[in-house]
Amino acid sequence: MAVGAMILANASILEAAGRRDGMHVRIDGERIAEVADRPLKAGPGSGDVPVIDLAGKTLMPGLIDCHVHAMALVADLSRLERLPMTYVGAHAGKLLEAMLRRGFTTVRDAGGADWGLKEAVRLGIINGPRLFIAGLALSQTGGHADLRAPTVAVDACPCCTLRAGLGRIADGVTEVRRAARDELRKGADQIKIMASGGIASPTDPIDATQYSLEEITAIVEEAQAWNTYVMAHAYTPKSISRAVQCGVRTIEHGNLIDDEAARLVARHQAFVVPTLVTYEALGRFGRELKFPEDSLAKLGRVADAGLKSLEICKRHGVRIGHGSDLLGEMHVHQGGEFVIKGEVLSPSEVIAGATTVNAEILGRAGELGVVAPDALADLIVIDGDPLKNLALLGTEGTHLEAVIKGGAFAVNRLG
Repeated sequence: MAVGAMILANASILEAAGRRDGMHVRIDGERIAEVADRPLKAGPGSGDVPVIDLAGKTLMPGLIDCHVHAMALVADLSRLERLPMTYVGAHAGKLLEAMLRRGFTTVRDAGGADWGLKEAVRLGIINGPRLFIAGLALSQTGGHADLRAPTVAVDACPCCTLRAGLGRIADGVTEVRRAARDELRKGADQIKIMASGGIASPTDPIDATQYSLEEITAIVEEAQAWNTYVMAHAYTPKSISRAVQCGVRTIEHGNLIDDEAARLVARHQAFVVPTLVTYEALGRFGRELKFPEDSLAKLGRVADAGLKSLEICKRHGVRIGHGSDLLGEMHVHQGGEFVIKGEVLSPSEVIAGATTVNAEILGRAGELGVVAPDALADLIVIDGDPLKNLALLGTEGTHLEAVIKGGAFAVNRLG
């Protein structure tokens, strides 16, 4: 159905704030015009408006994933730079379309997606979620986005060799300022930095701190000058603490966080975006999908600490977002993050992470993640109650009766 007007009647609306039964929602164009506990009529000049009865169904805001890699079509990221960008971009479109069918009406790309991909979504060339991009993530030489093998000559130009991947290398205050400005020039909605070692990178230990305090501060200043923020890949307490003290707004992953670091994150009103499903998927399918053996050897340490990190963050009042960080064929497990988080967090807290908390991260509170007048009409209809069974959100869209983005159906099984 094209963007226009419709009324969703007799819905049980489920949001982070709770459940409202017997509700009626009027959509006009791309936005929600009215929400009421009584039957609604079409607005003036709307003509005949379809009324869709949602009795027995759950109506929710569209889901938001704040850590995806739409360009990561293979598990071994070093292979990306050897693939034609036209091929990678076409494949990214398919990944985004699948995310929308799973109910994710908005995603934040954490490195790799560019303005062209975002524009293709905006224009409807790709039928995907709203896309907030970081451009290429910034990494120091030997950092998490430096995927060169140790045998590669040191005089090889890292900016050129990594251009087709998810990140770029910049060293020193002058160069990181230039790199941040360049990504913002090219359309980045936020800047991503690598602040600690990682799993997918071949040479850096997980507990390595990356970028000096001066470099991180310079990047934050450049982002703030554009009225945006910095997101940081960081696992360890030291890397997390250094990042938030320099003004980083969101910590990605955060598996090894401790009480002191969590208190600091909360004090600075920053966010943590866990991505626990990617470690589970890598443990199950990584070797089969040719994830590098050196990376698999580093996996256990962060995977085992994932649920504990949720406990620590919850204990100290850290705002917990929702991400997935999946690679290659493992993107199909995107919804599994809900079930994993549900082992520690309440269903309401899990749902809040993927709606209101993530909307706040994106600077779109009140516009995304809610069912309210003037909000964008990004909605999903579920057969069942996710408060009683988070697994309803954790499948490949099996329980989704409808996905609506901007007032138009992306999925419609309502009949």
